Amino acid sequence: MNTDNTRLWHALGLGPLWRVRAATAAPVDDGVAAPAGAGPELLDWADLEAAVAACTACALHETRTQTVFGVGRRTARWMFIGEAPGAEEDARGEPFVGQAGRLLDNMLAAAGLGRERDGDEGVYIANVLKCRPPGNRNPEAPEVARCAPFLQRQIALLRPRIIVVMGRFAAQALLSTDATIASLRGRVHEVGVSQAGGTLRIPVIVTYHPAYLLRNLADKAKAWDDLLLARDTYALAASG
Repeated sequence: MNTDNTRLWHALGLGPLWRVRAATAAPVDDGVAAPAGAGPELLDWADLEAAVAACTACALHETRTQTVFGVGRRTARWMFIGEAPGAEEDARGEPFVGQAGRLLDNMLAAAGLGRERDGDEGVYIANVLKCRPPGNRNPEAPEVARCAPFLQRQIALLRPRIIVVMGRFAAQALLSTDATIASLRGRVHEVGVSQAGGTLRIPVIVTYHPAYLLRNLADKAKAWDDLLLARDTYALAASG
């Protein structure tokens, strides 16, 4: 490990390329109407955030305090994607504001990144689900399908150079797979997002959710390895 990596390690405290299609909302026969109005793929940032705030496409709107759209500069070149808001996020309307969020911020700072920065050091953070599941239960397939177009539009608008997905449900949703975190970690995946004139292909790194790391401290070292892989992958993408 070089001097730079050693410094970052202490600050933190702690394969093959898969090509996949862009995740799209699969038809869900759950008796709930799709959101009215223009599809998310046509919306700008302001209209997309308004559409999320007004969404009643699944039953989660009945129990939420507010939607949790995302946080960070919209000029950020990194995107981190979690699973769903928790109680504190639901109350404040911002992702990763609790204990897990503090751990994430520490990890980002150790790597010279942050949600308040922009450009090559900036991180935009979003979740697969924009509403908190009751009792912080796991996301359900119809809910993920309903929210998928919102997340895909966020990716398309942000045009990040790299995406880091945190947690099993986020990884499975974005990569359209049922594989385990263990089998997805340590490799560079790829997601394609439709854009005018073609498809934008973005490298994806899979890692553990910060909430999981709080319960499994021994895996912080693995999460740090994932962040180093993401940093190396970003450098390669930025130079290409």
